[in-house]
Amino acid sequence: MNWKNAAIILLATISLTACKNDIDTFKDNYSLEITNPKNSYTNSDSINLSVIDASEIGNDSIIWHINAGKVMGENSNTLSRKLDTQPYGKLTFEASIYKDGKVVTKSAHITRLAPNNVKVYQIEEIATYPHKTESYTQGLEFYGDSLYESTGQFKESDLRITDVNSGEALKKFELPDHIFAEGMTILDNKVYQLSWQAGYGYVYDLSLNRIDEFKYGRSKEGWGLCNDGKFLYKSDGTDKIWKIDPITFEEISYVQVVSTKNSITKINELEWIDGKIYANVYQTNGITIINPQTGVVEGIVDLKSLTAQIPNANKDDNVLNGIAFNPKSGTIFVTGKRWDKMFEIKIKK
Repeated sequence: MNWKNAAIILLATISLTACKNDIDTFKDNYSLEITNPKNSYTNSDSINLSVIDASEIGNDSIIWHINAGKVMGENSNTLSRKLDTQPYGKLTFEASIYKDGKVVTKSAHITRLAPNNVKVYQIEEIATYPHKTESYTQGLEFYGDSLYESTGQFKESDLRITDVNSGEALKKFELPDHIFAEGMTILDNKVYQLSWQAGYGYVYDLSLNRIDEFKYGRSKEGWGLCNDGKFLYKSDGTDKIWKIDPITFEEISYVQVVSTKNSITKINELEWIDGKIYANVYQTNGITIINPQTGVVEGIVDLKSLTAQIPNANKDDNVLNGIAFNPKSGTIFVTGKRWDKMFEIKIKK
């Protein structure tokens, strides 16, 4: 290498380093601050944010987003929003600052919690039925007089029609060994079943013949599934419940499940009952009643008395999981993973 080439390389290196330093300086100059921080916010509060320009570099424009949705008509250094117009759960505010062809995005977060205390309900036990301990129950739902059940675990997963009185499988479709099945629901004579981490769900006719499959979008895992007669609702192990088009399988929107104290994660088996989502929360002994429009937890059904009747129940694996509403009797059937019993109950309200 001669001295001219060495000089060119040195100059290029210096130029790249200077450029990198300039970009880093630009990015480090800005921050996004909540100017009225609180430990907790109420519905009557507003959230106020401001872009801090430490070196007064200025900007050409600022674009704001809330939970990835663009805020229209706002391009100043500040943003204010009333919380009663925002969704519950984690709110992510982002400001993208543009200047001389460069852009940097800064973010800030708060969590909007439920406004009212949760009601706790007790149950009346109506009847007890046998349940197969081989069944690692992930989904349970009545359709007409038939009880459909989805069972999980690798090398064990299937979709079955279960006889209520005996617990025996009248018919079943066994999934491949590498698929861990999760929740299921039935809409318009089609059975929809989730896999856990395979990234796909499956569609069957009422006789358990596989007719279609669908790919997950932003919700990476499959946990629970229910429907309102028009749309599917899917949990993914986080605090989110996704609203899904049953034809295109587009994930239309989501709510985040919240109580007065915190966001609720590990939302598992789902059942739609009288306009609410009834959910098992993994490793808990109850049913959580959720408003599907807001994600707010409105009630908890205490099922500890049922868990106490299961010899092999434990908090780590053989947990409560399975909710099926019988519209003919107006009762709810509940069971768990590898439980030897299924219970018919009514909620005392």
